[in-house]
Amino acid sequence: MNPALAAGLQIALVVAVLAILYVPVGDYMAKVYTTDTDLRSGDLRIESLLYRLCRINPRAEQTWYGYAGSLLGFSAASVVFLYFLQRVQGVLPLNGGLEGVSPAVAFNTAASFVANTNWQSYVPETTMSHLTQSAGLAVQNFVSAAVGMAVAAALIRGFVRVSRGGEIGNFWVDLTRGCLRILLPIAFVIALILLSQGVIQSFHTGFASTGLDGNGVTNALAPVASQEAIKELGTNGGGILAANSAHPFENPTPLTNIVEILAILLIPVSLTRTFGTMVGDRRQGLTLLAVMSTLYFGLLAVTLAAESGARGVAATAAGSMMEGKEVRFGIPGSALFAVTTTGTSTGAVNSAHDSMSPLGGGAVLLNMLLGEIAPGGVGTGLYGILVLALIAVFVGGLLVGRTPEYLGKKLRQREITLAALSVLVMPALVLIGTGITVILGSTVGYLGNSGDPGTPGSIHGFSEVLYAFASASNNNGSAFGGLTVTSDWFQSALGVCMLLGRFLPILFVLALAGSLSAQRKTPAGAGTLPTSGPMFAGLLTGTVVLVAALTFFPALALGPISEALQ
Repeated sequence: MNPALAAGLQIALVVAVLAILYVPVGDYMAKVYTTDTDLRSGDLRIESLLYRLCRINPRAEQTWYGYAGSLLGFSAASVVFLYFLQRVQGVLPLNGGLEGVSPAVAFNTAASFVANTNWQSYVPETTMSHLTQSAGLAVQNFVSAAVGMAVAAALIRGFVRVSRGGEIGNFWVDLTRGCLRILLPIAFVIALILLSQGVIQSFHTGFASTGLDGNGVTNALAPVASQEAIKELGTNGGGILAANSAHPFENPTPLTNIVEILAILLIPVSLTRTFGTMVGDRRQGLTLLAVMSTLYFGLLAVTLAAESGARGVAATAAGSMMEGKEVRFGIPGSALFAVTTTGTSTGAVNSAHDSMSPLGGGAVLLNMLLGEIAPGGVGTGLYGILVLALIAVFVGGLLVGRTPEYLGKKLRQREITLAALSVLVMPALVLIGTGITVILGSTVGYLGNSGDPGTPGSIHGFSEVLYAFASASNNNGSAFGGLTVTSDWFQSALGVCMLLGRFLPILFVLALAGSLSAQRKTPAGAGTLPTSGPMFAGLLTGTVVLVAALTFFPALALGPISEALQ
């Protein structure tokens, strides 16, 4: 089949399925976060029982201080639990003969999975036991995703509510509902689909087989289907096998590839409908969706064009950039997956991003540097683009000489300051982390590509470091595979970036939600800037691109742009 036709058909299928699910899924999530009814199964009141066991009053509202304190306390306890689970896995059941994980790797992994980054500086088959994978990492795939959705719901309440105390909901209720009502049932259905297509689900350690060269091979087994489903649905990305979604046990066919792409996009895309439904104006959600779609398809077009070309002798012989890609997915399936995972905070890969062309690799890197808002992770994409929408409104308000307003709430100095701080966290972490790393003499030996300044090897080595810190600070988790990150510096630096890149913006967003909730609504006037429709969509798109261009153009010029011009 013609590659262009194959790409068009796959994109059309993804868009069609998302269009069918957009309204029911989006409205269902809006109902989940607004209803006062607890989940029950027959006579068993599931959520009520959990609240009683944990001594939680589900009807008690929290200010942003209480909400943030609960979120940070829960996340800190999760880091500690996951760290010690890895350290003692050697004396626990289902360890498969594996010893405890080293302190540096355990810290990096605990920070990674709790922050919804799922960066992996280890080989899963030879490092993590089945118990650690299932009771530790898979659990964090659920709860870290639910945390992001809870923050998005809290910010929406800030726009909707008028509360003197600035209450924005109850974190424990939002967390429970996100896990039990949204993530768990959808992940169960996706896991069944993956199982039907050949994705494995086993607690055996492996099986022996004979390779094509006649030598014996041990093939690792794991409970893959159950973790693969939530890995993609929760925009987590950490593979239970080292090859991630390029492994035939995780992603065996072109159909499973499409299913996993749909799983990644479903909640982030549908949350724009949830937003419109909860604020009472669905045009607002459609405007955000239009901006997300413009950025997503723009970078997808660039990546497809770059990877469909031929750069070098091997690529010319193959007719395209097939190095590092699975033949069963080809260029269209690989490019679509790469743009989807870097446009969200997923980090799963079905091809080697390090082997992409300079322009293609630069496109997926830029996708993260935009803030992963096209369409972003579960919850994080929505509150990320809403923060940028506030900045766009502020810029528009300056142009017409009015106090900026968004959905009836005035954007005063406090709100704009919080929005600006939230936007600045990621660039600061990426640029500072990359700058320190490239000037440390000890890190050069960990670069898969190096050489004299200005040579192609040194330029690509810089791109590898920039990609690593962009991935960690954006809670993505994918990597340019040529960089070795097992040293204590990378384990610690990237771990800190994951935690700060996740929780500092959350604190600013929750403070913003509390400030908005405490305000009275202002009726729209003749000079109010419309925040729905093509004009505002263009303003917001321009703001997103301009912020990224001004911040990261020098770094991109030293890396992917220079490499593409070689």
